[in-house]
Amino acid sequence: MGHKGTAVFGIFNDRAAVDQAASRLKLEGFDSSDISVLFPDKEGTKKFAHEKNTKAPEGAATGAGTGAVLGGTLGWLAGIGALAIPGVGPFIAAGPIMAALAGAGVGGAMGGITGALVGMGIPEFEARRYEGMVKDGGILMSIHSDDSSWTKKGKAVLEQSGARDISSTGEASGEKAGRSVQA
Repeated sequence: MGHKGTAVFGIFNDRAAVDQAASRLKLEGFDSSDISVLFPDKEGTKKFAHEKNTKAPEGAATGAGTGAVLGGTLGWLAGIGALAIPGVGPFIAAGPIMAALAGAGVGGAMGGITGALVGMGIPEFEARRYEGMVKDGGILMSIHSDDSSWTKKGKAVLEQSGARDISSTGEASGEKAGRSVQA
């Protein structure tokens, strides 16, 4: 897929459901670079950094060896890394959201996760809500697509895999595109 015009976002409660969704997306033909995942690193980046000789505790994004830590289908995703977001904590991220967090210098004006999500086209109030859910242990997955059929397919996979708070938004202009939120 070329230019990505829409992103579908959802929150999962556990890694097993995220693994299932990633497997389904792979089977449906999505590119690994079209999928973002962000979740708290419950092991702590200090332990990860010590084992992998990274600088994750200092806030740098890293990719070396993270695929092995993630394992399963999530290891298939592009740009996987550990990062410590000042004031928020340690996270594992993959895909375009990893680039957004690392490129924005996670301590930017709007800050961390919210700033990255706003940069990806999510309205600020929703971005703050998603950040709160991720801080509380939720796992954020987003699927980036360039046409409505891929967007619908991605949304269906999130729904069937147990995601909640599903919404979609236009990435280029930041305008809503087929928004649907579930409790």
